[in-house]
Amino acid sequence: MSTRTVPDRDRIKAAVVDMLSAIGDDPAREGLLETPRRIADMYLEIFDGLWSDPREHLRVGFEVAHDEMVILRNIPFYSMCEHHFLPFHGEAHVGYIPDGRVVGISKLARVVEGYARRPQIQEQLTSQIAEAIMEVLKPDGVGVVIEAEHLCMTMRGVRKPGSRMITSAMRGDFKQSHVTRAEFLSLLQGKH
Repeated sequence: MSTRTVPDRDRIKAAVVDMLSAIGDDPAREGLLETPRRIADMYLEIFDGLWSDPREHLRVGFEVAHDEMVILRNIPFYSMCEHHFLPFHGEAHVGYIPDGRVVGISKLARVVEGYARRPQIQEQLTSQIAEAIMEVLKPDGVGVVIEAEHLCMTMRGVRKPGSRMITSAMRGDFKQSHVTRAEFLSLLQGKH
């Protein structure tokens, strides 16, 4: 369990009432009466990664004599930009080279989900996933690539819908060997 504080639904609801008043709307009007509760419930759901440790999903694994690349690609995720509290969403691609230990593929998706469900920036999300896998599985290498669209850029500010940001985090053999990195990136493109 994370050392962060426990969520406070009532404080979230009160903050939403204050925000609605601050933007010049009436929190007591019919259409907004349940909005503070709905937003509080939504925040407790979409930020539940703050109150758990995604690395825990990697602790149950299997000893297997497999030392070749394992990749799970096209893992959909949703997160919230910590700068504007608007969503960013896309797909994560995760690969690792086991050193005798593998995990069920759903565990990789759960790690992505656990870190995505926090106020985030994409660069940090990418690194957190790679670091968790390196720390817990101790593989020979890890590669993570994330492609995402950020509503803080597409619906406001520069307003460029369809723009996608790509980040990568390479550890171990994926960082040290250009051949391993190239194989990983090639497999992500579906060329093999």
